[in-house]
Amino acid sequence: MKYGDRYKKIGCKIAKHRQQANLTQEQLANKIGISYSYITQIEAPNVEKKMSLEVLFDIADVLNIDVKDLL
Repeated sequence: MKYGDRYKKIGCKIAKHRQQANLTQEQLANKIGISYSYITQIEAPNVEKKMSLEVLFDIADVLNIDVKDLL
């Protein structure tokens, strides 16, 4: 997949910031209106999961960080 390594890095950053915010994957998924399985795939370091900008922006908003901190 084109940009697969970038998606993996973004997923790892999401996981780090989520943990710092003391949220579970399920809590984060519920807050942004996506499935638990989708967020687990996004965060999995061995999975190249694409996400929309809308989802990325929603994640940043819930984590109270600038979206650039995930890139």
